Amino acid sequence: MASGENETQAIAVHLDRLLSARGMTLTELAERVGITIVNLSILKNGRAKAIRFSTLVALCEALECQPGDLLTYRRP
Repeated sequence: MASGENETQAIAVHLDRLLSARGMTLTELAERVGITIVNLSILKNGRAKAIRFSTLVALCEALECQPGDLLTYRRP
C-alpha cells in the first residue's frame, strides 16, 4: 500500500459492537482504560493511525475480549 490512509482503512475497529454487547458507554470505557474520550472516539471512528500494545491490552481487559474481537483486517 502506498499511503498510511489506505492502511488504516484496511483495519476495522469494532468498538461500538463490543460496547453495546457489554452495556458499556464510551465514557465508562475511557475511565476504566485511562484514555480520553476523544482518543477513544478517534479509534472507534476508524481514524486512528496506530494503537499501542498497552492500549490494546487495556481495552481487551476492560471489554473482556481478544484483539481479534476488536480489530479485523479487510482487504481494500
